[in-house]
Amino acid sequence: MVRTEITLFLKNVPGELAKLTLLLSENKINVDAITIQDATSYVEELFKARGKALKRHATAASYGMIQEDSKDFALVRLLTSDTDKTIDLLSQKDYLYEITPVMAIELDNKPGTLAATAQKIGDAGINISYVYGSVSPTDNNTLFIFCPEDIDLAAQIFQKKD
Repeated sequence: MVRTEITLFLKNVPGELAKLTLLLSENKINVDAITIQDATSYVEELFKARGKALKRHATAASYGMIQEDSKDFALVRLLTSDTDKTIDLLSQKDYLYEITPVMAIELDNKPGTLAATAQKIGDAGINISYVYGSVSPTDNNTLFIFCPEDIDLAAQIFQKKD
């Protein structure tokens, strides 16, 4: 199913994740999925991608300075139980964020289901920009978040009956 992912930067200091998740929990919002990475790697990938596409908007030195500054931040991607309310809260608290449509797909928790899902997307000629998931060894289902380059086509693929 297509869901709205919220991407934001948090300061890379103790307590920031707690502050964010407390804000959500105090407003009865559940975090359905989350991934956090050092923002430095995000900036590096951005630099590499723009270089390959010959659409670099800044010099290598500028990206170097941005990369150095990005060490102070973490990139957070999350899905919540109430996206609109989450966005309102983030705006009120002056968080910088963006939203992206993604595919949230529940899979059986057994070998091969992630491979089959990725194959289905690939067979349709759709590139997957990134994926993350949550798995519990005691649950029968898992939740994986896929960010395909063509969200509309990916949504059509998973609406079809097998």
